[in-house]
Amino acid sequence: MPRVGLEPGLVDLALELDKAYVAARYPNAHPAGAPKDRYTSREAERLVGYAQAIVDACESLLASP
Repeated sequence: MPRVGLEPGLVDLALELDKAYVAARYPNAHPAGAPKDRYTSREAERLVGYAQAIVDACESLLASP
């Protein structure tokens, strides 16, 4: 359980990013095809948005007194 207050749903975004982390980085993570062929532009933009939301939340926590 998180020890700091997080925006609702932020953990869900992180869990979805975690699913794509290894598969997107390693060429042999999928049985067939390169990682670049496994993700659409729309999906990549959505995941980048999730990552930005997490970075923004972390920056906000670090800026708090």
